Amino acid sequence: MATFEALGIRKSYGGTHALKGVDFRVRSGSVHALLGENGAGKSTLVKILTGAQRPDAGEVQLDGRVVHFANTAEAGKHGVAVVSQELSLFPDMDVLSNLYPMRERRRGPLVDRTEMRRLALPVLHSLGLNPDLNAPLADLSLAERQLIEIARALITQPQVLVLDEPTSALEASSSARLLSALKVLRERQVAVVFVSHILQEVMDLCDEVTVLRDGEVVLASAPVKSLGVSGIVSTMLGDRAKLRRVEEDAESRAGVQALAQQVTSTHAGPLTVSGLKVQGGAQDVNLEVRPGEVIGLTGLMGAGHQSVLEAVAGLRRTDAGSVTFPDGRPGPRDLRAGIARGLAYVTGDRKRLGLMLDKSIWENVAAVQSVGLGRTGLWLSVPALRQRAQDYVKSIGIRVGSVDHPVSSLSGGNQQKVVLAKWLETQPGLLLLDDPTRGVDVGAKAEMHGMVRALADGGAPTLVCSTDLEELTGLCDRVLVFYAGHMCAELSGEALNSQTLLEAMNTGRGPSAEVAA
Repeated sequence: MATFEALGIRKSYGGTHALKGVDFRVRSGSVHALLGENGAGKSTLVKILTGAQRPDAGEVQLDGRVVHFANTAEAGKHGVAVVSQELSLFPDMDVLSNLYPMRERRRGPLVDRTEMRRLALPVLHSLGLNPDLNAPLADLSLAERQLIEIARALITQPQVLVLDEPTSALEASSSARLLSALKVLRERQVAVVFVSHILQEVMDLCDEVTVLRDGEVVLASAPVKSLGVSGIVSTMLGDRAKLRRVEEDAESRAGVQALAQQVTSTHAGPLTVSGLKVQGGAQDVNLEVRPGEVIGLTGLMGAGHQSVLEAVAGLRRTDAGSVTFPDGRPGPRDLRAGIARGLAYVTGDRKRLGLMLDKSIWENVAAVQSVGLGRTGLWLSVPALRQRAQDYVKSIGIRVGSVDHPVSSLSGGNQQKVVLAKWLETQPGLLLLDDPTRGVDVGAKAEMHGMVRALADGGAPTLVCSTDLEELTGLCDRVLVFYAGHMCAELSGEALNSQTLLEAMNTGRGPSAEVAA
């Protein structure tokens, strides 16, 4: 049993005060939600609790004793495990080695992989995983890698488990298995800190909730059931009403419209996919995305929907069929060629594919348009690039003190906005979005959806692959559901709702369709 708490925690980055005297306490046998908008201070507090960063002031206590973790590995030795939304895995190592980093089981001088496998398999199976433990981790999808990260923490049998957006890349059935596993941990008197933007998960799982706003605690250890979703959202947002910011704030709306005009009429045709067969993915796919349309792709893990998006982007090999871009030419052989023809590929896997975390915000925004494609000439004007980045900070609502700060200093949601800004800077004529709002709070998600919708209305065909049912129903005109490699349903209008989506994803049946072959 363990009581884990932070007292008077303060942390600043330059002139930005991330935490302003925060107190936080989680009890053994409870699942405690830590909530707040992007930039509220959640990730900073998690890093301090788990030894990834040191506070400027305050202390962390475990069972009444002050602890100073030098890093997350040392925290783990004291029974404090963390699963971060920014995965800390090793793609070139095999799956089994990733489950035991720097703590391999040994028999004498030799690594005992048999014992490691024996201990790992029950945990993996409880999360619905049955991977080849000898295969490179890089062979797994983002969702599978996130489950591996979770399994790695559970194998240690921690006293305290800190989960930072653990289900952000998971589809519904995988999330349900994780939540069931956490209920078992609660019964074992493990103290669980649960950071999530999916508020229904918080209602279903958590006992208590603490809400941060602008680096301060605005609600401490309140019973979840006494608040409800609407009460939590109101507490998170305060009087700013950011859920309506894109529609109601004139300055933000003007920025959206200006960016949308950049993609109007550059590429006037639809995106067309005919008879597409993706190697190791979806089969016999036919679809058309017209200018101004936002079309969603979804399904359970491995259903094939993501392979379609990757094939269109030039990231996956195809066995048959064709892709025709809005410019009337065949689809690209690789992503770089697609980008040169107006493709923007926005990924939710920002650490591995989306950002240069050690570089400044303005360098990340300029990475494709000015550096990768060289569209601003041979000589780069740093003041001009900084000003362009500042324009995006203003129009998209990125919360940052200066565009010179490293992008790693931003919260996860604000990092994702930088990913979006980087691609908007290319003036795209086709948008491909892969879990674009992964790890983004409800207010920032509404802002990003408003931006995507405005760009689509400006003429850019838009294809969205997402694990977020609310995103699919709220953003898309139509959603194509995949099951066992085949498209099994096309939903729109009144048929496009969370219940119908879940049923189609899990059964292979649309509202009036037979089971997919």
